Formats: sequence, structure tokens, C-alpha cells
Amino acid sequence: MDIKSLNTAALSELSHLKTEPILEIISRYASLPGIRAIAIGGSIASGHADSNSDIDLYIFSDSDITVETRSGIIKPVSSRYEIGGDYFGPGDEYYYDSAEREFDVMYWNCGWFEGLLNDIWKNGQAWNGYTTAFLYTLKNFLIVYDPQQWLANLQQCLDSPYPQELKRNIIRRNMMLLCDKPFSSYKSQIVSAVKKNDFISINHRIAAFIASYFDIIFAVNELLHPGEKRLVQFAEKNCKILPDNFSGNLAELAFADRNNTSAIPEVLEKIIMELRKIIPA
Repeated sequence: MDIKSLNTAALSELSHLKTEPILEIISRYASLPGIRAIAIGGSIASGHADSNSDIDLYIFSDSDITVETRSGIIKPVSSRYEIGGDYFGPGDEYYYDSAEREFDVMYWNCGWFEGLLNDIWKNGQAWNGYTTAFLYTLKNFLIVYDPQQWLANLQQCLDSPYPQELKRNIIRRNMMLLCDKPFSSYKSQIVSAVKKNDFISINHRIAAFIASYFDIIFAVNELLHPGEKRLVQFAEKNCKILPDNFSGNLAELAFADRNNTSAIPEVLEKIIMELRKIIPA
């Protein structure tokens, strides 16, 4: 595949990187059979990268790409790699020597990804936290190869107003998980773990509680969920509607988790009380 087939406008965004080897590796992926699109995500695409940031590369294909094929692309350019480490779906991680960057490459099936978009954005399917995180990734992709505009068209779907059914479903599902289920809500599980002094369970359930809490926050504000990092800062910068003492209550919960677990139930009550106040009637 000729490099001219790549999205040169998007690639100009990579001027702070060594673009020649990056162009070369993208071209090699694009030359594989069945490749529909290639995009860069993560901090590089969002403009928050630093000199240590890796490059998140997303390869969209109609069928699986074998580990042998992936090895043939990676091993000639890398002195350090993990190929076929499919712990969170098909993916490879490697240090690209001439680019002087780590690459995190994910291989996503086109049909799966289209179905994901339809289930969530069009059909209003809510998850247990992080409902729209994949869609945030899609929205912020830097598309570098998309000859049939397949990925660009999926991106454009997200230009429509935030679906109200999705908003309601995210809030309803995750409020049930937080505290409204009659049995085994996250709150009740945490309180039980505190009584048993089960610090592993406390930590595990607080993480789930926080995941659903932020899913509700972003749905109330009709924003896509940005993922796991810098959530407090992102919410304070982008959300017009936040619970009173938003960051203070979360900081108090984190402190109690580390230093005074007996205070956790009271802090949870405050967090839930303030959250209820911002939920639409």
C-alpha cells in the first residue's frame, strides 16, 4: 500500500513524533487483507501526550489477524515485544526501535464494533459502569487510514444528540447497583465488608461503586465516559452538573479506605445523597 493512501491531514498531528517510521508501520498494517481502518487513540490523539506516552494503535479488520502475521510485522522493527498477549482482547505491545516509542496495538473486529455502537448509542443499552467509554474512544480517534470512510461514518453517528433513553438507562441501572437494589447493592456489600474487616472486599467493591458513580455523572451531563484516568479532573473541567462537594467527598472516601474503614459507610451516604440531587426527576 502506498503511503499516499494514508490520511495525511491526520498524520500532520503527529509532527512532534518521528513520523517516518510510524508511517511505515501503519502502511504495513494497512497492506494486510481485510483491513477496513486504522486509528490512533489515547493521549496522542487527545493531545495530552508527553515524551513517555505510548502510541495506541487500533486496527479494524473484517476477520482475525493471525499471531504469525502480527509477528511478521513487529519482530523486524522491535527489540522488545509481547505478541499475542490477548488478555483484554487481541493485542500486541512492543517498543518500536526507530520510532523510539512503545506501541500498544489493538485488533478490533468491524462487525463487533458496529454492533457495540448500535447496542449502546442506538438501542440504549447500559452497562455496569463505563457504558460509553468505547464510544469516547471512537469519538476521539485520529483516523489515519479509512479509504471507504467506514470509521469516519461511525464517528459521525456520535454527532447526534445524546440519546435520552441511554441516559435514563445508565442512571437507572447504575443507581440500582450503587444502592437501590434490595439485595447486594455495592453500598450494602461495602458496609458488610467493613463489618467483617475484609479490606480486600472493601477495596474491590469501592472500585465498582466508583465506576457506576462516574457512569451516572457523565450520563447526567450527557457526556461520553473518558475511561479510567484523571476522572475527577475531567469531570470538574467538562461537567456542568456535579454533586456538592464532589471532589471532597471522593477524597474523603479514598482516605477512609486507606486509614479509617469504619468511616466508609457514612461517607458513602453523603456521596449517594448528593448524587441523588442532580439526577433528573
